[in-house]
Amino acid sequence: MVTGHGRTRVFPRIGTLGAAALLVGLGATAPASASTSAATPPGSTAEEQRLDRAAPQEILRRSGFDSRAPQLARALAKTRSYAQARRLVAGEGGELWRRAVDRVQGRGPAGGDLSRDDDRPLYWARLGMTRELRQWEPSGFRLSEKQRARLIGALETSSRGQDAVAYPRGHKHAKRILVTGFDPFTLDRDVRISNPSGAAALALDGTTIQTAEGPARIEAVTFPVRWQDFGDGAVERALRAQLPRVDLFTTISQGRVGKFDIERTNGAWRGGFPDNENLSRTETVPVRDPASQPQWTSTTLPYKAIVAADTGRFPVYDNTSVTEIPAGGTAPVVRPDGPSEGSTAREGGGGNYLSNEIAYRATLLRDRLGLHDRLPGGHVHTPVLQFGAGNTDPATGAVTDPEFVRNRLDIVAQVRGILGAAVSSS
Repeated sequence: MVTGHGRTRVFPRIGTLGAAALLVGLGATAPASASTSAATPPGSTAEEQRLDRAAPQEILRRSGFDSRAPQLARALAKTRSYAQARRLVAGEGGELWRRAVDRVQGRGPAGGDLSRDDDRPLYWARLGMTRELRQWEPSGFRLSEKQRARLIGALETSSRGQDAVAYPRGHKHAKRILVTGFDPFTLDRDVRISNPSGAAALALDGTTIQTAEGPARIEAVTFPVRWQDFGDGAVERALRAQLPRVDLFTTISQGRVGKFDIERTNGAWRGGFPDNENLSRTETVPVRDPASQPQWTSTTLPYKAIVAADTGRFPVYDNTSVTEIPAGGTAPVVRPDGPSEGSTAREGGGGNYLSNEIAYRATLLRDRLGLHDRLPGGHVHTPVLQFGAGNTDPATGAVTDPEFVRNRLDIVAQVRGILGAAVSSS
């Protein structure tokens, strides 16, 4: 069984905001997972096909994000060239990211009664927009499938904040932090799922924290839960220009129930758990220059200081365990204290799903850029975000409840505390 983004233990229920947020969007609702009667457009991806279920539609409606895809469709109908469409799509994607960040951080209208800290409106609105692009037939010019794919790629990049990382000038002594989050996942198990790493990215993007070492500015980006995007180099494209500019980075994903983990070691192996497109990959993590690819990479985060700090209500662990095939062996074994010399990776501390892979890719990029000895970086696994008692059945449950919101707020606040402890100790 897989926990979070690939921890092989138990299967999880999934994968400064004030207490007032707890009072928003917690009213009784219809069962969240009932199917809708709307026909799914042909050619939609597996992710986009979930969009027509009742819970995603309710999330979009109660956040005001249900207008984003129709707005894009209307604007696309007026375009008369590929270049015009490209500018439009990049602009609409950037606006979606800014609107999501603003909503979570309390700026502008809430758009509905769903609590502001929610990451799910961004995810479902993006899928509505990519579906519109996939179905769009331009008037007045021919659109090749390669051009359509580029438009979808531009929307993915801009709506994830990947082209909007900007640290203010004139603050020579301010530290720079980069964090990454993920989309919701395991949606066929429970389509209501939220991902606290994505919520943390939205809550932290563009914010400043005060540390013992002075102010630290945080910028955030998010990534899809899709094997193909990672194999196509999405992580490296987004992070390559940023890592030499920052003082600390951490990839973030959802991990075990009730605890944070600072993952000590990352492995070069994909374990095959299905992604959001219901596709599997079981292979060595594909990277450029595989001849120089290591089986393992390691964190350079100050894990001892993070674990020792009082960052919130969830315990924080220095996780050293991996699963390897020892040198000369044929069967995987668990190594509680990290990999042995010459071994072959089968699981990093964070498992062998996409959280392990983003940690592996980001730390391998750090090392290939020659930054290992000067750039603290690694992976943080958050607790599983759980619904409240009485709201755990996806077939009958509501899309939100007070405990669900409280848990997400507490996890996000503790991520902020962990970043503060990391920067102060680096």
